[in-house]
Amino acid sequence: MTLGRLVEGLSSRGHQIMIVRPRQKHETTGRQADGQLLMPGVPLPGYAELRFGLPVGGRLRQAWSATLPDIVHIATEGPLGLSALAVARKLEIPVVSTFHTNFHSYSQHYGLGWLKGGIERYLRWFHNRTLTTLVPTAVLAQTLTQRGFRNVKVLARGVDTGLFQPARRSDALRASWEATERDPVIMVVGRVAAEKNLTLALRAFAAIRREQPEARMICVGDGPVREALARRHPECRFVGAKHGEDLARHYASGDVFLFPSLTETYGNVVSEALASGNVVVGFDYAAASQLIENGVNGLRVAAGDEAAFIAAACQLAGFAPRQNGTAAASTTHPEWSDVFRRHECLLLQAIDHHKRHCATRAGLETTCRANLWRSL
Repeated sequence: MTLGRLVEGLSSRGHQIMIVRPRQKHETTGRQADGQLLMPGVPLPGYAELRFGLPVGGRLRQAWSATLPDIVHIATEGPLGLSALAVARKLEIPVVSTFHTNFHSYSQHYGLGWLKGGIERYLRWFHNRTLTTLVPTAVLAQTLTQRGFRNVKVLARGVDTGLFQPARRSDALRASWEATERDPVIMVVGRVAAEKNLTLALRAFAAIRREQPEARMICVGDGPVREALARRHPECRFVGAKHGEDLARHYASGDVFLFPSLTETYGNVVSEALASGNVVVGFDYAAASQLIENGVNGLRVAAGDEAAFIAAACQLAGFAPRQNGTAAASTTHPEWSDVFRRHECLLLQAIDHHKRHCATRAGLETTCRANLWRSL
């Protein structure tokens, strides 16, 4: 979603964009009419819904040699991103990157915790070969800088308050969940995957149900553990992935939003839930740390304190539904237009820095050649 928004913002400001990404099922590789270059991709092991790109240095060199980009923005550190980095450096194209995903933290959820240190070292090496690494929060920028990442800059996230708003609340949708206007509806939105810590949200709901048997829980999203969790928790509704206005209706028709993840770089769902009028329970980091004002639009608890998370969920559910909805919806969110301007500025700064660096290097090479000639 974030990448789609950034592309939309650059396009609206007159820039020409080529998107290079792995092809999905039923797509063919090659250049598309909408400015996309689709590359071979394979399913991520253990996560078939996601595909990662393969090394394609030759294809990128051919495409970029024909039309040299002013800058390359890499949003993935996998084989496709590594190919892009190598080709861009070979062709002397400036490169910036974004740190979207804590892959080193994900590893422990897939039986690969022993690789965490190696993955972090690779990520640091990768990003330090780009001019700038963009991150969504100042806290993450500080954390990465302390871990040896260089030239880290903040590019905030926005939220579409025209789409996500309390006015989209649907009594009919709540009725389909067998929830009356007075019954608390607990919401979770996002990928249904191990690293999202959904078992904590389910434990919190079980605690809520012990106090309020009429409470309902709605899990919006898809992922590799959805079917297993749905079988084990028939008391919860797993409704699959939702998009656009349908997603906005689901958000707005809930009351308390649970965000149990500890592996996010940000968490767009927090800002969407708040804009939709939900009160939010989350750990004190990433988007929750920036956007939740304790006792006003939700509750933040110390990162990793699961008992406090469950207690906070029960506390807010006791005041639901919607008693704090107005305060939640009035939370100040960054406007996407401001994010677009910041993104454009950072890219232009990188291009200018690269040009000055190349001019300086060319001057040094000319001086070296002249000195060599005189010495001969």
